[in-house]
Amino acid sequence: MKTPLTLLLIDDHPLLRRGLAELLNACDDFQVIGTAANGLAGIELARELCPAMILLDLHMPGMGGLAALSELKRVQPDSLIIVLTASDAQDDLLAALRGGADGYVLKDSEPEQLLDYLQGCSAGQVQIDTRLTGLLANSLRGESGSASRGVPVDAELTERERQTLALIAEGLNNKLIARQLGISDGTVKIHVKHLLSKLNLHSRLELSAWAHRGGFVRQLGEQTGGGQ
Repeated sequence: MKTPLTLLLIDDHPLLRRGLAELLNACDDFQVIGTAANGLAGIELARELCPAMILLDLHMPGMGGLAALSELKRVQPDSLIIVLTASDAQDDLLAALRGGADGYVLKDSEPEQLLDYLQGCSAGQVQIDTRLTGLLANSLRGESGSASRGVPVDAELTERERQTLALIAEGLNNKLIARQLGISDGTVKIHVKHLLSKLNLHSRLELSAWAHRGGFVRQLGEQTGGGQ
């Protein structure tokens, strides 16, 4: 029998926490092992319970979701962190992605859709609510459009960086990329850091969106054998 993925819920609304816990525990793939009403309590629980995944509200009294996200990434770096919020504001979306969120999902998603997003994250894919992809693309077009035009692949990126970028664009996380390329997780982190620096981007989702623009993923596939 498959071991369920452990989850921690951090949200200041009791009814939402209870409803989410019931929804997720009814699914064999997930097990809620803790809930917290604010960022500070959530950080302490994350440190104690080491959940595989954390669902994090963005706007909470006291320590807000962005501050909590930063601290959670520090104290529990192996946990997947998905922002679950009512905010579809561009600034919130970009701030969360730059803070290292592994997904960004709106609270008015259908239950089945939320489960699909979480299952995608558990499989190593970065998830963003489909209603927000256009918003992300528009913001990237304004911020990094000049960087994405006319960048020669061979001149700017090493072969390993191209391979890493292709796999990021497929939605793979560091562990899966490391397995695919036969390198360590630490080496993948170095490649990702170099990609972000060279392309003047801030998050994995921005790298993925950048790679998908202008046929860049197609070029990568041709030069790396489809990311292998």
